[in-house]
Amino acid sequence: MGLFDKFKKKKEEIDIDITISKLKVGYILDYDLKTWEVTEYNKYDWGNHVYSYEWELKSGNEVVYLEQDDEEDETEWMVTKRIPFRTIDPGLGKCIQEKGDPPDELQYNGTKFYLDDNGGGYFCRGGGKEGAEFLFWDYMDADEELILSIEQWSEERFEASYGKYAEEYEFTNILPR
Repeated sequence: MGLFDKFKKKKEEIDIDITISKLKVGYILDYDLKTWEVTEYNKYDWGNHVYSYEWELKSGNEVVYLEQDDEEDETEWMVTKRIPFRTIDPGLGKCIQEKGDPPDELQYNGTKFYLDDNGGGYFCRGGGKEGAEFLFWDYMDADEELILSIEQWSEERFEASYGKYAEEYEFTNILPR
């Protein structure tokens, strides 16, 4: 084994084909003129071997969630932020508790959103097999660019997130730590 063979072997061990679907905790990447670190990875189990994936990204004090959802042979990417649930509508939680579902239309941040999808699933922290059960309602604006999502984790515990669709090419300079 020559000197150059040792360097060649090291080069082969480095994965130079890192895409956002291969992100792991500790990786860094650029998005929206900021550098982000992947701080968490989670999986959503929708049943029947259907999954979607989520990466928590941090840049300074800012936290966003990158979500991958495979729809009909097409991968969709979304970037969302958690928002205070009551900022959508202070009576929304009570409405869901009484009627079982939120309304088909919601207003948030000056934009009208329309119910697009709803159901239940399991949230698997760290991509594990065991998950916490929850219900969800996903809304989109009329242009189908913005997303508003509501999750119900227990009778009285709700979470909400707001964001937009993204393209894979918007994420660059992906590097492992």
